[in-house]
Amino acid sequence: MSEVFTGRFAGQVAVVTGGAAGIGRATAERLAAEGALVSVWDISETALGECAFAAQTSRVDQSDEAQVVAAAAAVMARFGRLDILVVSAGITGPNATVETYPSDAWQQVMAVNVNGTFFCNKAVIPHMKANGYGRIVNVASVAGKEGNPNASAYSASKAAVIGLTKSLGKELAQTNITVNAVTPAAVKTAIFDQMTQTHIDFMLSKIPIGRFGTVDENAAMICFLASTEASFSTGAVFDTSGGRATY
Repeated sequence: MSEVFTGRFAGQVAVVTGGAAGIGRATAERLAAEGALVSVWDISETALGECAFAAQTSRVDQSDEAQVVAAAAAVMARFGRLDILVVSAGITGPNATVETYPSDAWQQVMAVNVNGTFFCNKAVIPHMKANGYGRIVNVASVAGKEGNPNASAYSASKAAVIGLTKSLGKELAQTNITVNAVTPAAVKTAIFDQMTQTHIDFMLSKIPIGRFGTVDENAAMICFLASTEASFSTGAVFDTSGGRATY
C-alpha cells in the first residue's frame, strides 16, 4: 500500500461495493487503515469472509435495488451515519462483436454496472443529506471514454456511469455531497478471468506507460476523492489510465 494518511477518515463510515476484491478491496483496506469504519458489500460470500479489516460485511447483489436499499439501511442501523460510497463492483461481459454479442449478456452487464451504480447512488443520498455531508466515487473505465472493440456492453455501461456521475454531481452541487468518477485503464485483477488473452493484450498495447495499473494506484485516487480535501471537485472524471485517455 502506498502512503497512508493516518486518521484522515476517522469517525467516518464508508461503503465499498465490490469491496472484497480488486480495486474495491484495495480502497476498502486503505479507508480502514486511515480510520474509516468500512462496510464491504460484495456478491461473494467466500471473499467477504476474508475481509477482517471491515467493520461490517454484507452479501449484496447491487443489480437488485431491494438488496441495496436494505444494505444501506443496515449501515445506518449499525453506525448511524454514511459518509462515503465507493461503487467498485462491476463485470466485463464476454468479448464479442456487437453483431454476435449475446443479448442476455448485454442485459447482465447493464444490470450490474449501470443499474447497480444508479441503485447504490440513489440509496445513499437521503442518508448523506441528513448528515449534511457525503462523498460518492463511481469506478468507471477508460473504455467508457474511448470504447473498446469487442467490449461494447462494458464500454457502453461505463460511459453511462460517467454520464450518471456528471448529472448527479450537478444535482447535489450545493448539498456538500460530491460525486466523482475514476476511469482506470486495465488493472490486473480477477476481472481478467472474464476476458480473452487477445483482449488483454490489446488493452496493454493502448497504455503509453507500457504496463497495467495497480489496485493501490487507483485506491489512492479514490481515497483522495473520498476525503475532505476534494471539496471543490464534483461531477468530474479523474483519469488513472497510464496516459491512454485523450480527454
